[in-house]
Amino acid sequence: MNQIRLQHKRIYEPIDPSDGMRILVDRLWPRGVRKDAAKVDVWLKEIAPSPDLRSWFDHNADRFPAFRTAYEMELSVNEEHRKAVAQVMDWLQDGSVTLLYAAKDPHYNHVVVLHDFLMQQIEQQEVAQTEG
Repeated sequence: MNQIRLQHKRIYEPIDPSDGMRILVDRLWPRGVRKDAAKVDVWLKEIAPSPDLRSWFDHNADRFPAFRTAYEMELSVNEEHRKAVAQVMDWLQDGSVTLLYAAKDPHYNHVVVLHDFLMQQIEQQEVAQTEG
């Protein structure tokens, strides 16, 4: 596999040419961001945590470990999430991808979990390609 470049950043950060494909991975459009100024290539709501999980987590750092487990389960089992993950994996074959999010906390949010999950998927693909 070619060099995979997957990164994440707040949608409020400056756009950079190294961003590659810019994918908004929040269910709700970020406050104060004009759609024409955001330079979002795709708004992939389907990959965000379910509304119930999102509401329960409520960006509470104490709940983050349980949130991580529940969200990883959604990404693995839920058909809508699985299709969205597969789509991002396809886009990564074509070049760099930046996952955009609006949360204020850079450490305790769904994008941290999503990034880690996607990196695990990439590693599993690379192992499978090496073995096969």
